Amino acid sequence: MNASVDFTHRLLTWFDRHGRHDLPWQHPRTPYRVWLSEIMLQQTQVGVVAGYFSRFVDALPDLPALAHAPQDQVLALWSGLGYYARARNLHAAAKLCMERHGGDLPRDIDALIALPGIGRSTAGAILSQAWGDAAPILDGNVKRVLCRVFGIDGWPGTPAIEKRLWALAATLLPQARLADWTQAQMDVGATLCTRANPACARCPVQDVCVARIAGRTAELPTPKPGKPRPQRQAHMVLAMDATGRVLLQRRPPSGIWAALWSLPEFDDQTTAQQWVARQLDSGDARALPVLIHDFSHFRLHIHPHLIVVNGLRTGIGDNAALCWAGRSELAGLGLPAPIRKLLQEHIP
Repeated sequence: MNASVDFTHRLLTWFDRHGRHDLPWQHPRTPYRVWLSEIMLQQTQVGVVAGYFSRFVDALPDLPALAHAPQDQVLALWSGLGYYARARNLHAAAKLCMERHGGDLPRDIDALIALPGIGRSTAGAILSQAWGDAAPILDGNVKRVLCRVFGIDGWPGTPAIEKRLWALAATLLPQARLADWTQAQMDVGATLCTRANPACARCPVQDVCVARIAGRTAELPTPKPGKPRPQRQAHMVLAMDATGRVLLQRRPPSGIWAALWSLPEFDDQTTAQQWVARQLDSGDARALPVLIHDFSHFRLHIHPHLIVVNGLRTGIGDNAALCWAGRSELAGLGLPAPIRKLLQEHIP
């Protein structure tokens, strides 16, 4: 048995005994459910995704239902998962599948990659898990396992290292059980070969792992060259009327929290105060504690200003970017997680 076959055999044997076999998208395992789970699992852990997945498929059980759903419903179901571009891409891809593929996901890697939000690894995961096709994956868990077991130096984000890892992943594909193989790789990376404190003593390939043998598990995979995380400031107006409704503003169609409902936001307190003076018939105002929210590439310091108002000076009228919402209406709106938390704490 050659090294690649032995590695694959060991991981599948381990998966049979210790892998995750009861994930909600595995029963039943349909192309739609696999696709949805793979998009949700991008940069989000299984434990967080499970509840969101079940709620999402209860509301939108198949691809046509997703394609025909209003964007606000899709974003509301996604609210709290973060990385909202995933939800917008999912919605757009569903519409394209209705137009181009008869309402189904295409069983073709190039056609899948052509859909918004689906890269090569996600396409491979969909093909292998939905149809049992031979397609490698290379998500963060798999990169970490391969770099450690085979002793691959260099940051996996560079084209040369990524190309090498894709080639290796392709050589490891088994002749059968492709869905299990995909899940086995992800499970080993998520539960044993973790980023910090890997459980090497329980790993099925510990005796051949280059990183473990050489004492280099903390060094591999080679980390991305670091730089300080930028700090940004945002001043937000939490305007509340006498009935407890809050004034919300639709975010622009691109950028952070694109198309979600949030609070009117400004770069500094002076600009916020000027907007309040122009737009709101306001009364009492007070600053709320600063909220800190981390994005993947910067840290946002949110300065909320709670203002009790009688209303807008000119009314909302035809301004589709503004709306009043009471507590009971918030569940049906797509809101960024820190904004939802803020509103839950301060709206009666």
